[in-house]
Amino acid sequence: MNNIKILWVDDEIDLLKPHILFLEKKNYEITTCLSGTEALEEIKNTNFDIVFLDENMPGITGIETLAEIKEMNHSLPVVMITKSEEEYIMEEAIGSKIADYLIKPVNPNQILLSLKKNLDHNRLVSEKTTSNYQQEFRKIAMDLSMVNSWEEWSELYQKLIYWELELENIEDSSMFEILETQKIEANHEFCKFIDKNYNSWFEDENNPIMSHTLFKDLIAPEISKEKPTLLVVVDNLRYDQWKAFEPAVSNYYKKNRETPFYSILPTATQYARNAIFSGLMPSEMEKLHPNYWKNDTDEGGKNLYENEFLQAQLKRLGLNISSKYYKVSNLNFGKKLADNFKSNKSNDLTVIVYNFVDMISHAKTDMEVIKELASTDKAYRSLTKSWFENSPLYDIIQQASDLGFKLIITTDHGTINVKNPSKVIGDKNTSLNLRYKTGKSLTYNEKEVLVAKNPKSVHLPTINMSSSFIFAKSDMFFAYPNNYNHYVSYYKNTYQHGGVSLEEMIIPFVVLDPK
Repeated sequence: MNNIKILWVDDEIDLLKPHILFLEKKNYEITTCLSGTEALEEIKNTNFDIVFLDENMPGITGIETLAEIKEMNHSLPVVMITKSEEEYIMEEAIGSKIADYLIKPVNPNQILLSLKKNLDHNRLVSEKTTSNYQQEFRKIAMDLSMVNSWEEWSELYQKLIYWELELENIEDSSMFEILETQKIEANHEFCKFIDKNYNSWFEDENNPIMSHTLFKDLIAPEISKEKPTLLVVVDNLRYDQWKAFEPAVSNYYKKNRETPFYSILPTATQYARNAIFSGLMPSEMEKLHPNYWKNDTDEGGKNLYENEFLQAQLKRLGLNISSKYYKVSNLNFGKKLADNFKSNKSNDLTVIVYNFVDMISHAKTDMEVIKELASTDKAYRSLTKSWFENSPLYDIIQQASDLGFKLIITTDHGTINVKNPSKVIGDKNTSLNLRYKTGKSLTYNEKEVLVAKNPKSVHLPTINMSSSFIFAKSDMFFAYPNNYNHYVSYYKNTYQHGGVSLEEMIIPFVVLDPK
């Protein structure tokens, strides 16, 4: 607390001598002055940590002095002290971004509390958060050794995300590093769990909501003719990224329910998103809709028929509703949709697929921009938040609230920051994705992958009789032996999807009502 410099501005400063002595005993350094003009001179010459400012002074008023201080140093905290409880004075002071507001007569402990709140806030929060996580650490470690159901994995992952968001801004980086280690261990155990249980989810009644059952089980029950529903499917949206921009959404919507669900494997757009809109697993799509489904080795776009899949599912579910589908894959179309969004008021269901990763990077294959702007999960969350708050999607959500739409936000799969290469060998027809491969005669390290030797067992199509699927575990990514070092350095520390990890598989589904 040494060397904290306080400027106290009051035309009756002599009456405050006891308060000043009290603070000086606690090692605060106090400079006093009698007017706003004097205060501005002092601030020019001295780097103060905080200002206590009397609102009612002769000459320039406290409010006028406050405005001048903020022009000189916008980040300098100012605590306004006043005899008046008139609302307009409070509103004007708060509108000018004061740090605190105290009514005379003030006692020394009020002043001390205000100092702690404004100057020690980060340290106090940091210490409390660190202490709480230290207590929670042991519980998470115990849970990791015992967790044995998809429900428990979903809860544990949400808990890890909660602590990641709590710890990311504290000063003690060692706690964050410990959490990162726990996340790595959690992913390692989660991959074992998926390896052991994934196949049974298609037979067992106690299975999680997955991509192909999401619409029937969670979305369809929310649709009604009484109120229009806006379904937003944001491509590549991880659970922590949703949490990053949730506060912005909550300006216009209140959360009704939040239910994380599981992406199917591969956690890739053509599989997972088509499964959401069709209500079918990929092998069923190939069988029932051969004109819409394309395998990895087929030419052409793999997600061109989402609306056709959706209409077929609505018909199959007996939902006689009016619906409209939009896919936003560039900024201009997003703006155009925002400009004309009101025209969707008469739809029972409006679906918007938003390809936000493409929006940011403009480079679908190499994601170089993402790599530069978001080399860590914290940076990626920050980038997501900034993108969302400045996107046409945010404008659309604000309009939807005004128009009385129910809002559903979800995604097809998440992504993971890949760090460790895994060598794989395949023929020229092997799929190109970095987190999963399908083809015949694949050679790989069995410890680093989850294998589906018989794709039909996990409801995936077989390109030929001997085709299999392999999925990268945790933060691995597949690399071919030829040109290996260049390939590894190019893709290391990029965000990829298609494999098995908490980040890719446990993803958000949120229902919100307009405020």
